[in-house]
Amino acid sequence: MTYSGLNKEKLRKEIKSKRDRLSTYEILKRSNEILAKLKGLDDFINSKVIACYISFGSEVYTHGLIKEYVNSKDMLVPVVDKKNKVLLLSHLKDWKELDSGAYGILEPKKDFLRMRNYDEVELVIVPGIVFDERGNRIGYGCGYYDRLLKRIDAKKIALAYDFQVMKKIPNEEHDVRMDMIITEKRIIKCEL
Repeated sequence: MTYSGLNKEKLRKEIKSKRDRLSTYEILKRSNEILAKLKGLDDFINSKVIACYISFGSEVYTHGLIKEYVNSKDMLVPVVDKKNKVLLLSHLKDWKELDSGAYGILEPKKDFLRMRNYDEVELVIVPGIVFDERGNRIGYGCGYYDRLLKRIDAKKIALAYDFQVMKKIPNEEHDVRMDMIITEKRIIKCEL
């Protein structure tokens, strides 16, 4: 599918609506296929410090992935700093340390915040609503991930359902491209 003159906002709305119509079964089935591909990558296997979003709503489901690796890798999860409009990264050591945070998304409770530096990250796993095969990304529109990704000099892997990936989408100078996008059907190595 190609970006066909829809503006970013319309495209975001249309794809998010399609994603939100997936059944729980479909979300879990497709997510498991995507995560199996991710776990087989050398980039994932060899990374010791991984920043990973905690899935929310109809996003590719990452709860199981985080629980599986929380004891064998340093899993860093985002914490929203609304005042400065940035995402901070906290080292999660146990799933029970999480509670509903900003925007209703799980994040570590105050007692369990273990902030880590962006330069420690070896791999970052990124959510989004629409992507293209060149690695461009449209998120929720608040810019939190764009600001985070600018600060992380590590491989950026997006997880998405195949229908979320277009041939080409509108992008802006400040957008940060993904290095790779994994869907239930393919692994896309994004070329500049």
